[in-house]
This record gives sequence, structure tokens and C-alpha cells, in this order.
Amino acid sequence: VVDGEGAKKFVTIKVTGAKSISMAKNIGFSIANSPLFKTAIAGEDPNWGRIVMAIGKSGENIVPNKVQIKIGDYLVAEQNMVAKGYNEKMIKKYMEWDSIQIEVNLNIGNGSFTTYTCDFTHDYIDINADYRN
Repeated sequence: VVDGEGAKKFVTIKVTGAKSISMAKNIGFSIANSPLFKTAIAGEDPNWGRIVMAIGKSGENIVPNKVQIKIGDYLVAEQNMVAKGYNEKMIKKYMEWDSIQIEVNLNIGNGSFTTYTCDFTHDYIDINADYRN
């Protein structure tokens, strides 16, 4: 995953508490394939709204008030809002790492799925914008 065009960060996305494995897989891939999510990772920006957006675009029927999102060991969102004790400074520091873990707990079932992706960097754009020149 990290030997891709300009990739710098390896990202593990674990979706738990889904109604089914299929639901968890669909949401996991929706996050993993989101350019907005991937650029936030490259920018070391703990913008959990990018994760929520990707969950929404998956088309899966979730219960928003039950969703919990973690970046690394840090709970960043629950019950449709920023988690109590959210410390952006600590989370930004974590996002400097080369390997990032994201966990989304939907809290509506027992299905889970883990997928992997990488970031989109400026190098990715340069490589893909100029590959025919």
C-alpha cells in the first residue's frame, strides 16, 4: 500500500459494530477510497468530518448517534459531536506517524472489517499529472 505513487503514510481502517461484514466492508472502502480522507491524512489533519462524510457516502443505513470514531487510541467523535476530552494537539502529534489507525464503531451489530490504504500527497499529484510528459 505504501509503495504507491508518492504515498507516505500507511492507514489501517477498522470498522466494527456493523449490522454485517458486508456493511462494514462497504463503509471501510468508502473511507479508504475517499480523496478528502486521504488528503487529510497527508496533511496530518485530524478532521473526523472527512470520515463522517465517507461513512455517509457509503449509502449504508447507520444510526448517527451511536457512531464512535477513534484516531489511534484517541476517541474523537461520539453521539454526533466531538468527544469529551478531545485534544487536537495530541491527535495531530499522532498523525505525524508513518502508520495511522482509524476505528469506526457503528454500535449496531457484530460485523467488522479491516481495510488498508495510504495518503494522497503532493507527490501523488505531481507523478500523475506529469506521467505522460
